[in-house]
Amino acid sequence: MIKTAQTLIHKYREQLMYLVFGVLTTLVNMVVFFVLDRYTGWYYLLSNTIAWFLSVLFAFFTNKTWVFQSKYTNFTAFIREMGGFFFFRGISYLMDTAIMFVGISLLAGPNMVVKIIDQVVVILANYIFSKWIFNQKSGD
Repeated sequence: MIKTAQTLIHKYREQLMYLVFGVLTTLVNMVVFFVLDRYTGWYYLLSNTIAWFLSVLFAFFTNKTWVFQSKYTNFTAFIREMGGFFFFRGISYLMDTAIMFVGISLLAGPNMVVKIIDQVVVILANYIFSKWIFNQKSGD
């Protein structure tokens, strides 16, 4: 039984780690959004943008280090990886913003409910993007 569990954990380590750090990244995003939306009076899309940026920064380093265990040999490779990560997260940010705008501004949904629905879509897109970025072979 324990051997089977260890085998499954080893086999699905990447997905399990992505799940753990994805939950933490989502938590960063949701908490920052909630605090800014609730206590600053800022426009919800500004709060969403700040929450996105901080959670993407967190996600980059956790995905790179613990999920995909990406190694780089020089600064150029690091910048290339970070640029690709932010580029694709920028695409998911556009999806994020569109969902928030439609859900809140057009459909008058509650901010946090729309944010939760939004995060489900974004998490799936981000996994696909991250897997592709961190599994690229970067040259020296």
